[in-house]
Amino acid sequence: MDEETEPPEQTEQTEQTEQAEQPATGSVVCARCGATAEGDAVPVTWLSSVEDGRRLHFCESCARLHIRAIESRLDSLWW
Repeated sequence: MDEETEPPEQTEQTEQTEQAEQPATGSVVCARCGATAEGDAVPVTWLSSVEDGRRLHFCESCARLHIRAIESRLDSLWW
């Protein structure tokens, strides 16, 4: 019963959306509190979420504060 599934192919539209969502300054901003991360990359301790087709990033503090809602898969609008 083990069926291997192939990962879905990433479309050009998805790639363009991910590139367009990065802030122009090159820093990553928390979607909840507005905290900024140093550098271009998302820190390992930050949480990334896709809601309504948009990629959102949440800082470590916000992720820890709302961990139950995150694990329950509630949209960030509910927390």
